[in-house]
Amino acid sequence: MTSVLYDAQGPRAKQRNILYTVLFVIVLAAVLWWVYDSLNAKNQLDWNKWKPFFTSSQPWTTYLWPGLQETLKAAAFALVIALPLGALFGIGRLSDHRWVRVPAGTVVEFFRAIPVLILMIIANAVYSEYTTISSDMRPLYAVVTGLVLYNASVLAEIVRAGILSLPQGQTDAAKAIGMRKGQTMRSVLLPQSVTAMLPAIVSQLVVIVKDTALGGAVLTFSELLASVRPMSANYGANTIASFTIVAVLYIMVNFALTSFASWLERRLRRRKKSTGAVVGADAIADLAAPGPDHIGPEGPVSKA
Repeated sequence: MTSVLYDAQGPRAKQRNILYTVLFVIVLAAVLWWVYDSLNAKNQLDWNKWKPFFTSSQPWTTYLWPGLQETLKAAAFALVIALPLGALFGIGRLSDHRWVRVPAGTVVEFFRAIPVLILMIIANAVYSEYTTISSDMRPLYAVVTGLVLYNASVLAEIVRAGILSLPQGQTDAAKAIGMRKGQTMRSVLLPQSVTAMLPAIVSQLVVIVKDTALGGAVLTFSELLASVRPMSANYGANTIASFTIVAVLYIMVNFALTSFASWLERRLRRRKKSTGAVVGADAIADLAAPGPDHIGPEGPVSKA
């Protein structure tokens, strides 16, 4: 028995797949047991290591919540600045004018090629040397600057690809009714491409949230992941427990972002499907019937 997509498995192929599945399960169980045994041997699974997170509010109010606030603050600032910049450079790369298209493309390709960590370090050095920003606020500024420069260039490519994914007929129709290029971009292309770009934009937002951890590792930015070290030192070297709780918080934040994006995408698609006036049969008949002022071949014609 065959299908359009694949050939049906024979008896030997089925036996081979069953064997591979059993071997995979055995290997996976062995790896999980090795991880469990290693952690248990180092007392990382003892209840005393995990107890503070479930019986006391101190680790949450002293370490986790302040770190989460700094993470969300940096990510929010970076997104608010990077999104319009990315849209601006993405549209600039589609410009008919070479003096706009070439500089926009150069900026996008330059900052997209540099690792975001290097951008953060350079920004921190520039702020330290040429500004009067306090040392307490400097890591936040450096992290946001690095995230904006890198993610704006990535978002620019997302915007450009989203606009180019639309059928050429959309642009031709806008030109046919006399729209200028700016009006076409603003009123026709961008609104329609938002739905197509939304999943990629949300994926980049998740990247922004996670990349704030680079500032904590290098620039002493007090974000969520940076709270693991003092928290682990204060609660008896519970490193695995601390990292696990922080990982769960990251998963919850990113899951909330993707869930919101999925809801927004469905809503936008429903609005697209529901737009447009529906004319009933009676209305069409009324429109087709001659009115009292209708002039026929033999003079005015009345509905009556």
